[in-house]
Amino acid sequence: QVQLVESGGGLVQAGGSLRLACATSGRTFSRYSMAWFRQAPGKEREFVAGIGWSTGMTSYTGSVKGRFAITGDNAKSTVYLQMNSLNPEDTAVYYCAAGRAMVPRTEGYEYWGQGTQVTVSS
Repeated sequence: QVQLVESGGGLVQAGGSLRLACATSGRTFSRYSMAWFRQAPGKEREFVAGIGWSTGMTSYTGSVKGRFAITGDNAKSTVYLQMNSLNPEDTAVYYCAAGRAMVPRTEGYEYWGQGTQVTVSS
């Protein structure tokens, strides 16, 4: 059973930064690709960033390219999302997910964390 636990959300002013962390159960990194999704009120859950663990390849949705960075720490079994130059449109619940392949679709992921709230004030 894969367990994912997110942390690092909070309230930040526009232009600020946050780093989210997703702690995973020990063997996740050797078997799964990881991704961050977000869901704003009244909207569908959307792909934000992903990393293919076996390849190290990363992918980002267009609105966060150049501002967000997904990285991982094998020793800590943790994946991070560094978020810079935040704006109010980034406000959402952010979810960590693990799946067999890095795809920008929710149905591609088998395991999900509980989510962490990110709120960006203007």
